[in-house]
Amino acid sequence: MSSPAVVNFAPTSGSVELREIARPEIGDEDVLLAVANVGVCGSDLHQWTADHSWPVNYPVVLGHEFGGHIVELGSRVTGWKEGDRVVSETAAVIDTNNPMSRQGLYNLDPTRKGFGYGVNGAMTKYVKVPARCLHRVPDHVPFEQACLTEPCCVAFNAVVGNGHIKPGDRVIVLGPGTIGILCAAMARLCGAEVAIVGLEADKGRLNIAKQYGCTPIIGDATQWAMERDGLGADTIIDAAGVSATLKVAIDLVRPNGRISKVGWGKNPIGFSLDPLVQKNVALQGSFSHNWPIWERLIALMASGQLDVRPIIGGVWAFDEWETAFNKMHHGDVVKSVLKPI
Repeated sequence: MSSPAVVNFAPTSGSVELREIARPEIGDEDVLLAVANVGVCGSDLHQWTADHSWPVNYPVVLGHEFGGHIVELGSRVTGWKEGDRVVSETAAVIDTNNPMSRQGLYNLDPTRKGFGYGVNGAMTKYVKVPARCLHRVPDHVPFEQACLTEPCCVAFNAVVGNGHIKPGDRVIVLGPGTIGILCAAMARLCGAEVAIVGLEADKGRLNIAKQYGCTPIIGDATQWAMERDGLGADTIIDAAGVSATLKVAIDLVRPNGRISKVGWGKNPIGFSLDPLVQKNVALQGSFSHNWPIWERLIALMASGQLDVRPIIGGVWAFDEWETAFNKMHHGDVVKSVLKPI
């Protein structure tokens, strides 16, 4: 049995197409999921346009933000049954004996391989998932929303885990993409005053961020950063997909403040880090997530404290993947969601 899949087949720009692939065969500790919905991530777009900075195992089915129903269980899988509603973490392959994995930080295992670049992802009808990656989804949370648990976890880790934001902090988020808007929403949940910064072309996305109680800023955020006491913002979340925004972050952060960098940018930065030293600023990278973060995020979504509906720009079938990708690429929507044909 074969199904259509959105496949990234080569390292050149535009090398994504719909192909028929065989139904995966699962191992003893895997489950087979019937995919309900898949979120399109900025990394999917970067692989499509070939401006990514991570190794890809071509050809590979795209998609790592997904949920669905269990339709088959491996012989050693316990605690799950066919029909269960689940979402999946992204760490498809890890070394369980790696020191990072043994601490529960398997997201930082150097041998980790994720869905959509290291192994086949979920932009198809069925996907093979290690049972250790699964989390239950309450019946009242639609898969169109639940499939966005993954980017919400990225934002949680950047803001709470690595940003250490406290009530009353002034926080600036650079970049109003999916992760940036979710970081802003998360910082608001932490009780911070939040501004989110973009370009003129980002007006639509900035207006969506405004729905989360954030102050939208086009261009220079210096005035907002200095409003309280002239020293700068407590924390900068750099969620832009370019390297140059780190300089903006250093300029806007207050002495003894913090920068949490979650956005990827493959180009050299080309400027001095001396101001970082002079200000005694902590620069913290933030990558991925782990099991307890997923459990917290599902609880936040299930309780209604975190509503992802404002960022969902539409749902397209897999054979309309190019439309969904272009809508995000051109900034017409914040997040595109796909579903099986």
